[in-house]
Amino acid sequence: MKHRKYIITGLVLAGLMNFSSCSLGYDPIASYSDVTEGVQDDEGEKQEFQSQADVELALEGLYQKMKDRIEHWYLDCLLIGDSHADNAYAGTTGAETVPFENNTVDGGNTVLERDWSRYMEDVAAANRIICNIDAVSDPNFTADARNSIKAQAEIFRSLVWFYMVRIWGNIPLNTTLPPDITADNIEEVYDEYFPSQSTELEVYQQIEADLLDALKYAPDNNPADKTLFTKSVARALLAKVYAEKPLRDYNKVIEYCSALEADGFGLADSYSDLFALNENGTDLKMRNTREGILEAQFPASGGNWCAWMFGRDLLDWNNSFTWAKWVTPSRDLIALFTSEGDTQRLDESVVYYECTWSNYYPSDHYPFMYKCRAGCSSVLYLRYADLLLLKAEAYLRGDAKNLNAAADIIDRIRIRAGLNKLPDSVRNNETELWKAYMKERRLELAFEGQRWFDLCRWDEVENVMNNLRDEGRFARINDFDKNSYFFAVPQTALDGNENLVQNPGY
Repeated sequence: MKHRKYIITGLVLAGLMNFSSCSLGYDPIASYSDVTEGVQDDEGEKQEFQSQADVELALEGLYQKMKDRIEHWYLDCLLIGDSHADNAYAGTTGAETVPFENNTVDGGNTVLERDWSRYMEDVAAANRIICNIDAVSDPNFTADARNSIKAQAEIFRSLVWFYMVRIWGNIPLNTTLPPDITADNIEEVYDEYFPSQSTELEVYQQIEADLLDALKYAPDNNPADKTLFTKSVARALLAKVYAEKPLRDYNKVIEYCSALEADGFGLADSYSDLFALNENGTDLKMRNTREGILEAQFPASGGNWCAWMFGRDLLDWNNSFTWAKWVTPSRDLIALFTSEGDTQRLDESVVYYECTWSNYYPSDHYPFMYKCRAGCSSVLYLRYADLLLLKAEAYLRGDAKNLNAAADIIDRIRIRAGLNKLPDSVRNNETELWKAYMKERRLELAFEGQRWFDLCRWDEVENVMNNLRDEGRFARINDFDKNSYFFAVPQTALDGNENLVQNPGY
């Protein structure tokens, strides 16, 4: 147990340092303080939070993570969800991105290293609230307020785990915060510091339990503010969880998707309403559309740098840019839009202009991802069209099949995009309708980090990716197989925790 040895050694060293501190010229602290001992309750037990305000500040920190730590919350999701699939190229020639395109990702990939460590940090931040909120001694902190904050932290943690379990499968399932480690308690708390992985099924079961608990106490949907972890967010996540193989229950997918409509959600009138700028080109056209379930919002006065990573900040066309963007639309996807006559969604997804590089296309006519077109663009983490299509999937794949209901949903999506309804030859043929569904989901959700996980959920990875013919794509080094559905656990995580096990095939 090398880690245990290191911890014990560290404890000894810490003791020696404390013993010699006065001789090093430091004055001892005469009394206990929050700095030295933490907040104490009347029984002398450590308290993480002193007041309701402290907990609310910690909750605000969770919300802020979805805006400030956009790399693993958005950027890397698109690299994994679109560039590792057939929707996009990796964009650059860098070693951190190209492996997602040519299928050579391994445990040394710096993107996965970043994502693993940051997601684990996110879970710890949520646990800090969940594990300590009941101990706050503030007499003005009501049970309703405590339950609401805890529910929001549970939703946040569930969303993080949902990302992680789809990327890696078996992951550490941390639901507690380990106590400060000492020489006396190391045997008891060691595993909390170096946890082993829970199974994919166990992770999904914990997500399910958290979301069901959150449903009781989370805030109701607020049509004027879609940035909150509400009951509707919990319902949307539950629908997505029940669509995945470990807990697959298509009846519940239908139930929770239908509940979203009862919450007031629906399709925006126009597809462009979700992504477009206003007429003056000074800000996003709309936020908090009836379609948005969970989004991170970036007003023009306080934007983000996503456009710099994906495209060009189109609030300022004269602004120079030299970054070869991560996520370059693929020829295969553009051809699919064109063959369908799907000009509306294509125009909202892809834009062409000049650049200074030619990694995949001529530099004078280079396609860029257009859904994030300015620093003020909102990130739509969950939107109703995604869930509505999942409902159609449930009608197609569930025990009680309903082809007409599935086709009606697909038609709603198509009509909104300016396309004709499905012909009867497709509506009445289960095989053809499934193909139409897969195609519709790809076009509707392009560049929203969904495509790879859709292929995994459908068991279509090998069929689609090994048969992909796209002359602009970096040559595939490794074929996709049953081990490709999950990524490698980062080597840094394995080195830091001997209880972790690498995924098969890496």
